[in-house]
Amino acid sequence: MLTYKILIGSPIRQKPAILTEFLQSLLRLEKENISVDFLFIDDNELEESRKLLNDFSCQLGKIEIIKGDKVNQYLCDEGSHHWQEALIWKVAEYKDYMINTAAAKNYDFLFLIDSDIILHPRTLMHLISTQKDIISEIFWTKWKPDVPPLPQVWVSDQYNLFYRARNQELSQEEANSRINGFLHCLQIPGIYEVGGLGACTLISQKSLRSGVSFKEISNLSFWGEDRHFCIRAEALGFKLFVDTFYPAFHIYRESELDGALNYKETLQRFTYPYGTISARSNTKSQGNKLTLAMLVRNEADRYLPQVLKHIIQYIDEAVILDDASEDNTVDVCRNILQGIPLHLVSNKSPGFHNEIILRKQLWDVTVSTNPDWILCLDADEVFEDRAKNEIGSLINQPYYDYYAFRLYDFWSPTHYREDKYWEAHKYYRNFLIRHQPHFLYKWQESPLHCGRFPANITDLPGAVSKLRVKHLGWAAPEDRLKKYQRYMKQDPEGKYGIMEQYKSILDPQPNLVEWEK
Repeated sequence: MLTYKILIGSPIRQKPAILTEFLQSLLRLEKENISVDFLFIDDNELEESRKLLNDFSCQLGKIEIIKGDKVNQYLCDEGSHHWQEALIWKVAEYKDYMINTAAAKNYDFLFLIDSDIILHPRTLMHLISTQKDIISEIFWTKWKPDVPPLPQVWVSDQYNLFYRARNQELSQEEANSRINGFLHCLQIPGIYEVGGLGACTLISQKSLRSGVSFKEISNLSFWGEDRHFCIRAEALGFKLFVDTFYPAFHIYRESELDGALNYKETLQRFTYPYGTISARSNTKSQGNKLTLAMLVRNEADRYLPQVLKHIIQYIDEAVILDDASEDNTVDVCRNILQGIPLHLVSNKSPGFHNEIILRKQLWDVTVSTNPDWILCLDADEVFEDRAKNEIGSLINQPYYDYYAFRLYDFWSPTHYREDKYWEAHKYYRNFLIRHQPHFLYKWQESPLHCGRFPANITDLPGAVSKLRVKHLGWAAPEDRLKKYQRYMKQDPEGKYGIMEQYKSILDPQPNLVEWEK
């Protein structure tokens, strides 16, 4: 059986109560087929803390304690931790000493951990099993007493918590939704690529020998040695990852010791077996395939040609479910979608009187093609033109599993409707989702207005986009009459929709607003 040789390293300047919890946490680590040694740099000011460190004993490995220089004041209070610039680079030197030691003594991994972290016993074995060169276990911290807890990992730059492509402009609403999506993502057990990490990090021998370092990059103004380590690692070709299967607990202030006790009492909640696949197993950040899923019936002479000619500019594959069309809808699909893989299924008899069956059928056919992302549009819906330049950046990231967009109900070729019953464009609805093969999708079981996607996709992390969708299906008077008649036939009591909205379809003087490009 393969045995890994691990060096656990920590610069330590800690209060006794917190240090006690940290050291006990190290002793509880499961170490099957792992040989563990310890390297501590004792920078403690308190005699009690120095004694705790010197008394630390682990029968399974060697312990080396090196005295620090104890210069520079480091203040920790109930508000925050107050770092001086000189202290940051002293700690960076300590960590680089540990990197050099681990590399010189041929350790398979260096596990760098701050002395105020409590670990799940399976942390070390699990991080090794991920086979990542640089990976941190997540923990959450209230960096200030009156703010929500945030992770010690980030997406980019100093501490940016949302993804955006270079030079991509986002509204504040989009940025906030992406932050929420990223934080939601990290609460789901999984392994995710990140742009920055620290404080609880496993580093492989390959990385150790490549030149990774916490040394200051002189032409970089970002604060903190972890930023400099992460940027250097990326420049050397190493991707950074965070694991969220076994979250650690950060005792950031002494008042959180009670929380540490609760964490230890509930460790059994986190008993994922090694190798467990999380609900979010598909998190590719590059090379994602976009698959169109569309339900059609007798659309050849309506908006289908216009819609497909636009969509073909940015999709990689298409799934079309034809609901027993009586015109040449199928031929239109085949002709326009030439050049991309097309999966076209035609039903022998129409089934739109029970929409949920058709939506599920379309979903099942689409999923069978092994899609990365699914764009579900109806044959009378089309994105605005700039979508062809922007959708690629939406799908090629690891954090968000759906995007929601505003839908505008066009009442003419140039105007959309806006009034009490027609304000869909004021809200966001999902048109684009990442397929998660190990997520249990659930549908709204309704014969009408059941939704184009499973109802529980928002249990996964997502975000909104400022891209707009045009709904052209109301633009012609004859189409409005047909839809009115259909709703009154299928839902005469307004059981699945709003009766007043049905009746408003035929309003002779609706309020219309001109579309602005």
